[in-house]
Amino acid sequence: MVAYSFKKWFGPPILAGTKAQTIRAERKRHARPGELVQLYTGMRTRQCRRLGETPCLSVNPIRIELPRARRVPEVLIFDAEGALAEHWLTARALQNFARADGFADFDELHAFWRAEHPGVDTFHGVLIRWQPLVAADALDIAGVAA
Repeated sequence: MVAYSFKKWFGPPILAGTKAQTIRAERKRHARPGELVQLYTGMRTRQCRRLGETPCLSVNPIRIELPRARRVPEVLIFDAEGALAEHWLTARALQNFARADGFADFDELHAFWRAEHPGVDTFHGVLIRWQPLVAADALDIAGVAA
């Protein structure tokens, strides 16, 4: 079983089931499809909170090209053999991708990325998708934001 930690503000969309994916750098071991993933906010801190456990649906290589002068952003997701599986290029597609990752829109995702990864215009990593969580009630969601 693999655990993933998120910033506190991602807790409500994860609990609500509107965020069911994460973009991560390569590492020794990520979740595998069918395997349970544990989702947390604030791991390795006193504020650590377990959000839930759910099956991993897929793990795919991803490349994100962020906008620079005279270039549009794009998100490319590949299958296990390296073939292009999804290509998010249009403004509408990028908005949908950003929302699936817990952001209001692509501008918010872009600002977050720039703050967390200064100077990185091209990112190679993995996209991990899981079965969306369903909150037990609104208090579960509100408790993370507090």
